[in-house]
Amino acid sequence: MKNEVRLIKKYPNRRLYDTETSTYITLVDVKQYVLDNEPFKVVDAKSNEDLTRSILLQIILEEESGGVPMFSAEMLANIIRFYGHAMQGMMGSYLEKNIQAFMDMQSKLQEQSKVLMDNKTFSPDMWSQFMNVQGPMMQGMMSNYVDQTKNLFLQMQEQMQSQAKNMFGGFGFPGEDGKK
Repeated sequence: MKNEVRLIKKYPNRRLYDTETSTYITLVDVKQYVLDNEPFKVVDAKSNEDLTRSILLQIILEEESGGVPMFSAEMLANIIRFYGHAMQGMMGSYLEKNIQAFMDMQSKLQEQSKVLMDNKTFSPDMWSQFMNVQGPMMQGMMSNYVDQTKNLFLQMQEQMQSQAKNMFGGFGFPGEDGKK
């Protein structure tokens, strides 16, 4: 495996150029790089501005627009509400860690399935059948996990509030001790 990051240049005509293969590519190709865990970076051809996140968001938008969306309107609205909020950075980190935990769990399931299938990988159709059978159990596991992380988050929030009161308690903020 190579360690170099594939460089993709985006030109003003909105075309993407893969410098490794010296060819123009599409978002479908970039999506495949993601699926193949191939590191890449998308930059503006003129300014060299990093556009990787923007391209990844475009891919997500296309995926959400076609087929079965992953995110509900309410979830997207909740994510938007965190922009500009004091907890924005923490929310991003929280989501990233939870998605990584989910991916780790999926990877372990795949490894265990190889043992059951004599080192053969599950096809997408087999995974679909497996998830139909195991779906309720997985939902229960994920629900328990979410409840645990919610409780940890609430405990952390209470600790932060307590620390803030201890640090700034002498300033007499409105609403404290029934004062307005």
